[in-house]
Amino acid sequence: MSGRARLTLCSAAATLMASCALLPLVTPATWLLQAAFLLAIQSGVGAATRRVPLARPLTVAAQTLVTLVLLTLLFAREQALAGLVPGPEAFRHFGDLLQTGADDVGRYAIPAPLSDGIRLMVIGSVLVIALAVDTLAVTYRNAAPAGLPLLALYSVAAGLSTGATDWLWFLVAAAGYLMLLLAEGRERLSQWGRVFGGGSRAPGGPPGPVAPMRTGRRIGMAALGVALVVPLLPLPAIQGGLLDGTGTGVGAGNGSGGTISAVNPLVSLRDSLNVDEDRTVLTLRTNTTNISDMYLRIVSLDDFDGTTWKPAKRHIIAVPDELPSPTGLGPGIKRTEITTRVAAAAGYAQDWLPMPYPPSDVQIKGNWRYEPVGMTLVGDHGQNTSGKTYQVKSLDVQPTSEQLASASEAPSSVKSTYTKVPDSLPPVVAQRAREITKGATSDYQKAVELQDYFAVTGGFEYDTEVEVGSGSNAIARFLRDKHGFCVHFSFAMAAMARTLGIPARVAVGFAPGTPQADGSVAVGLKDAHAWPELYFEGVGWTRFEPTPTRGSTPTYTLPDTSGEAVPDLPQASRSADAAPSAQPSASTSCSAQDKKLEGCAQALPLDQAQQDGGGPRWYAIAGWTLLGAAALAVPLLPMLWRLRRRSVRLASAQHSSSPPAGAPPGRSKDGADGRQPADAGPGVLLDVPPPEAGEAAAGHVLAVWRELTDTAWDYGIEPNEALTPRAAAARIVRIAELDGTVGRSVHRVAGAVEQVLFAPEPRAEAGLADDVRKVRAALRERVGWTTRVRAVVAPRSAIRAIWGLSDRWTALKASGRARLTTLARRPSGHQQSG
Repeated sequence: MSGRARLTLCSAAATLMASCALLPLVTPATWLLQAAFLLAIQSGVGAATRRVPLARPLTVAAQTLVTLVLLTLLFAREQALAGLVPGPEAFRHFGDLLQTGADDVGRYAIPAPLSDGIRLMVIGSVLVIALAVDTLAVTYRNAAPAGLPLLALYSVAAGLSTGATDWLWFLVAAAGYLMLLLAEGRERLSQWGRVFGGGSRAPGGPPGPVAPMRTGRRIGMAALGVALVVPLLPLPAIQGGLLDGTGTGVGAGNGSGGTISAVNPLVSLRDSLNVDEDRTVLTLRTNTTNISDMYLRIVSLDDFDGTTWKPAKRHIIAVPDELPSPTGLGPGIKRTEITTRVAAAAGYAQDWLPMPYPPSDVQIKGNWRYEPVGMTLVGDHGQNTSGKTYQVKSLDVQPTSEQLASASEAPSSVKSTYTKVPDSLPPVVAQRAREITKGATSDYQKAVELQDYFAVTGGFEYDTEVEVGSGSNAIARFLRDKHGFCVHFSFAMAAMARTLGIPARVAVGFAPGTPQADGSVAVGLKDAHAWPELYFEGVGWTRFEPTPTRGSTPTYTLPDTSGEAVPDLPQASRSADAAPSAQPSASTSCSAQDKKLEGCAQALPLDQAQQDGGGPRWYAIAGWTLLGAAALAVPLLPMLWRLRRRSVRLASAQHSSSPPAGAPPGRSKDGADGRQPADAGPGVLLDVPPPEAGEAAAGHVLAVWRELTDTAWDYGIEPNEALTPRAAAARIVRIAELDGTVGRSVHRVAGAVEQVLFAPEPRAEAGLADDVRKVRAALRERVGWTTRVRAVVAPRSAIRAIWGLSDRWTALKASGRARLTTLARRPSGHQQSG
């Protein structure tokens, strides 16, 4: 592998190694494979353009163009022209995705789900950093400054991550940078020749620059060791080092005190409750006379890991024409269908649609998707509730206490998922739950006892000023301190219900708003609320209200509950399959900087990257990428072929020239360095072999002559094969009106052609490549800009490539016919001698 190829490979590897620091931030990690595939194409384009070779700015431009096309194929194929060329629509789509990704970054906790916006930000940033590193380290041959973009990539990831393995990603990123520096050093040393007298790698092998390479590796390892060890030392000037643990709490303090870390997804809900001036975000008009049960549900949190509650990651589908009936609701439960018209304020940009639960029909314009398990609607491709007006038909389910008390055991699919309690949950939580419900004979009675304990008998106080704590003992602290707001109460009751074997989850949304004089209901920021939902077979998910002074106590939890068991409506459509998903949960949370309810509400969307199979398959992306690369490469083939042919011809002439008498070894007459190229091996310095004689010398000179005539052809002077070299040279000088110096260069090349063709001892003359370059520069100056562009992009002499292919095909056919003729004429039974 050549030094430049090795440097290109190390540049791409260093970027990928630094990108590993982003792995703890996003889940799943499949984005890294996509980034590696695109990065390989980007680096390959850079290697190809440098081999041509193209000018450095053109190399960077080619890589940038290919990177843009790759991102278009991956993220904006439907908006691009012909599915490949990014136009205004594609760039607008990129802007929307980036805005969505920026919002997701502020909304999700770590690790965030791989939404389209976050995926574009992550993969796009890796490709941009890779382009910067490749440009600095390989194209401009200066690897040291390439550490700055790598440092920027790692610093962003390290600043967001709170994991205990941050030191590992630092080690990986630093090792990648050191590898890049060592590769550049080795590549530079290989061009110096045999300078260092290191020992050979094998007995009898050639010596090489082993000593400096070993020294460089040792220095690098020592630097990494110092960088890892020094932050651990008890130095007074070093704080918050690489391995220093970060506070796990979201609120003030270090996370070791406070109350319940489960409030992390709803930190801005507390901030909304504490606003000085309430702000109306939703206005309702409904046909029900009892608005005390008009809770607007946004999303449910059904995954509990002992530290926080979060919504499970599930697939979302197209909104069905008829919404299925809720899971678990049987035919013998009284229910009434109500209609509610909701108008969202222009400043309330919520990804999820606040609705009464359970909805049976939704009428709304825009791009919305449906999540069947939670029966919620989520905006697609940046859709939100800002300024939207929509109508929801929902069921007001009215079970009796007797029906709830006699409910049969929940199905195993529900119970196994919604009764999970992590081992980190302190035993005191389950112990207190058993103490509170001692003597209860049914899950319903246990649920009522828990609700009454928090809301009435337990001595708890509602307090929105409670700071947010964290840790596995957070619920135990809340039970001890007995201060908190709706999130604390709902999370604690749901966790305790699960310890008793009752399926439980937490709903997030709005408590009933305030009736207005015009008959509408105003829902403000201070109505933001969270409440537990417990599952009872035959009734489904049922709301409870443990928070004192908030919301309304459900009538079916009161002692004097009574009612008929005859449904007012016919049985709804058959319930869709709502088995809990086995996919990993998406960690979601509101950042502490969010001060609006919509910031919290938007922290709870599902992973849209999972919808409809998670986007295009890898082989589809690979196919489109190859097609795009081909579409870009085909129009550039004449230019690339011509540049490569010119480079080979002139290099052949330069390296084949013979040294004049008295010249020092290793230096040719025209000043060309006679050393062996760097590809010959590291640290090896050889002299140029003596010039080839006869046909070899003639071949080199004729290649230069062909380059001169092709250059003249590219700039408008067609070749005339009937003329002698001397006459052809005179024709070029006359038509191009070349001055004396350049004209002599043309004649000197023609004279060299005659010399190798007719002299008794043909010899390649030195300096012919420089003569051709002078002629090309003079021809370029005498023509207009259109001819100049055409000479580079669509050179006329590139037709020789087609002629060459045609000649080879003709020769191949002739060879095949000759072999067939030989076989046909071979006598029967003839054995070919060995």
